[in-house]
Amino acid sequence: MSPVRIIPSIDEQLSIAQTQRKDSVIMPERSEANAKEATQNFSQEKLAPLMSHENPDSKPGITFAAQDKLPKLPIPELDQTCKRYLAGLDPLQTAREHSDSEKAVADFLQTDGPQLQQKLKEYATGQGSYIEQFWYDSYLNFDNPVVLNLNPFFLLEDDPTPARNNQVTRAASLVISALSFVRAVRKEELPPDMLRGQPLDMYQYSRMFGTARIPTDNGCHIGQDPTAKHIVVMCRGQSYWFDVMDDNHDLIMTEKDVSLNLQVIVNDAEQTPIYESAKGALGVLSTENRKIWSGLRDLISKDEGSNNSDCLNIVDSALFILDLDHTEPLDSAGLCMNMLCGTSQIERGVQVGTCTNRWYDKLQIIVCKNGSAGINFEHTGVDGHTVLRFASDVYTDTILRFAKSINGQAPSLWASTSPDPSKRDPASFGDVSTTPHKLEWDMVPELSTALRFAETRLADLIQQNEFQTLEFGHYGKNFMTSMGFSPDAFVQMAFQAAYYGMYGRVESMYEPAMTKTFFHGRTEAIRQVTHESVDFIRTFWAENPPASKVEKLRKACEKHTAMTKECAKAQGQDRHLYALFCLWQRSVDMGESSDSLSMTDGASTNGYGSPVSDRDPNSNSTIPSPNRASAASEEEGGSSMQSSRSPNRQTQQQQAATMPALFADAGWDKINNTILSTSNCGNPALRHFGFGPTSGEGFGIGYIIKEGTISICASSKHRQTKRFIDAMENYFLEIRKLLRQTQRRGTSQDKGASRAREAEEKRPKAQRMKSRGRIIKGDIATGRLAEEEESAEGTDDDYGGYGFFDAGMLAQALKSKEEGERPSEKAAHQRREVGKKLRLMEA
Repeated sequence: MSPVRIIPSIDEQLSIAQTQRKDSVIMPERSEANAKEATQNFSQEKLAPLMSHENPDSKPGITFAAQDKLPKLPIPELDQTCKRYLAGLDPLQTAREHSDSEKAVADFLQTDGPQLQQKLKEYATGQGSYIEQFWYDSYLNFDNPVVLNLNPFFLLEDDPTPARNNQVTRAASLVISALSFVRAVRKEELPPDMLRGQPLDMYQYSRMFGTARIPTDNGCHIGQDPTAKHIVVMCRGQSYWFDVMDDNHDLIMTEKDVSLNLQVIVNDAEQTPIYESAKGALGVLSTENRKIWSGLRDLISKDEGSNNSDCLNIVDSALFILDLDHTEPLDSAGLCMNMLCGTSQIERGVQVGTCTNRWYDKLQIIVCKNGSAGINFEHTGVDGHTVLRFASDVYTDTILRFAKSINGQAPSLWASTSPDPSKRDPASFGDVSTTPHKLEWDMVPELSTALRFAETRLADLIQQNEFQTLEFGHYGKNFMTSMGFSPDAFVQMAFQAAYYGMYGRVESMYEPAMTKTFFHGRTEAIRQVTHESVDFIRTFWAENPPASKVEKLRKACEKHTAMTKECAKAQGQDRHLYALFCLWQRSVDMGESSDSLSMTDGASTNGYGSPVSDRDPNSNSTIPSPNRASAASEEEGGSSMQSSRSPNRQTQQQQAATMPALFADAGWDKINNTILSTSNCGNPALRHFGFGPTSGEGFGIGYIIKEGTISICASSKHRQTKRFIDAMENYFLEIRKLLRQTQRRGTSQDKGASRAREAEEKRPKAQRMKSRGRIIKGDIATGRLAEEEESAEGTDDDYGGYGFFDAGMLAQALKSKEEGERPSEKAAHQRREVGKKLRLMEA
């Protein structure tokens, strides 16, 4: 197998590409229209390949057909970015704070801003994307552990056939489907992601497999073996590998073959007591501080060709990691925790939890003892939206292949399929090894000691976090749209209302919006807290008529939807300002003034000055970098990132003396200190999605909106996460009651409801047989059952635990606080009116 190679920086890749074809920057054919046309040149069978494997005209090439024609990510106008920045800050600040920020922005626009904007335009001329290299640097220069800080997770739905929900059967099925996806990408047969007929950027798919995050003393880099054809299986902390594809990217094993290999691996792993195997679970080292892990990797691979060096290369170059866990969490919160960071369980002083059965620098498919499965992925090169497509196609393919085993005419998800391995000539497979091999590391004393301390630090990290889930089954997307709301905006208001109800304040929030309609697009940050949303939550928590609350909700959701659309067009403020900040920081790192810096150098920024992540709550730096995107609202979860490295005193003095006013203002730190980091990423293939909290004071919220349900996974550093989840659930119930109280009859027909009820209303009344029986009462037209009426009228439980005292009192107290009046002072004037006035007996 080939060693992993360093993937060139984005700048280097573009430089190479420009020598092979027209400069992408000046190509006039880069536009949304031409990108769409390039995709439409392919047949419908290629765009939607179900059963197209039977089409003899099917040909590869569609996956990246539109890449050269996708428009470049636009650089927003500086004045518009500053206006959006101030608008996002305003609801979070006092009048005095906002006045200071306005002055800082005005100063920025008159001094450093225009110069940095011009430098950014010059820099972008030779780049595929003005933000891309800065974005990669922010992830790759992150020093703290990636587990719980950077890597998100997906929890798949169970296999719909219960008999297949055992570990080995489920894992083998997922592996075969995952390999079919790899094949489709490599043969360029995977239909491109589309958004309203517009093809999206597909670059990230070429960096998903055979890839590893490799630490060095100067930050990490991404390594990849583009010819990888094996997978690594981890079981009870022990590592195994075997080949699964040939040089032509075809599968060389059937599902039965893979299942047999996995069972052999499980049986072998069980031969070693878990107390012993935990002492050699080298994957734990991937959870270490990146510099420490870099030094340990040097120790492992210092002798090229040694056993340890070869073992490490096998892991790095694997297509992906399959983790077979020996436990099965009992609830959804436990499952989410297991998929994100593994479990921590100490027996006889030894770690025997599943946290030792991971390798966090790689894409991982995790399968529990009972068949529950999920995905944990390294986030640098891929967003949640990309991995969501992978998860969805894998889940779909497992179902379709099972259907095909019942009915041979059942469709296939893929444009073409591998030749049946059981019918191939053995000589056609080439140089492959399908028998499992166990990696036996040479545990020198330095490695044993490092592993012990890495595990204890990981156990601490796991214990510092908690996870809670909400699987809300009363309604979902269909109800929200029937009421005229954007589902994402509707759920976002729930987060703000629940938090305000608990703490009486609004905080900085983050949600990623996908920008993959542009070349190498990633995400833009939506700042959800607006004047409209604040107006709504204050109205909601006060004594106001239902109609007033609903109207405020509608305006808040409309504002959120408008902002989302602008961000999807790359017209937000976060990425633009971050790029300007990075340009200024480069000038500081290079010891040059911003106006003398030549921006033709596209090299990656490294060293202490590089903006990286603040996902470590102990980080003292206030230099922000892009928030984690996600998943699809990605993906990719959003997070506020800051530098984890401390510049020396000379640099600190230089920054204090020269930092542009906007970045030196307290508002810049405030908006980048994300308290509620949220991301909407999912579909029916997923049960949950989530990530770790972005700060010690906040929550990480991954959510999935399905047709009839809402799934939420919240994480925090033990900040009453269960209470927060309960507050969301009660808000959802209360807002439904308000909507029903104010709706016009006949306007909320569920889109998924049968229209047969309309026919029933028009049926002649004289049909005796069909009129027999007593009609059950209930508002069927709105999907509302009669027994719900009584519970909907309740008041004490509808406000997430605050119904026991008047919600208006909460709003009044908060208003008094804002006006600077102490509630106790105002109450003193009303003391004679407190309490029930008793009636005196007449003499």
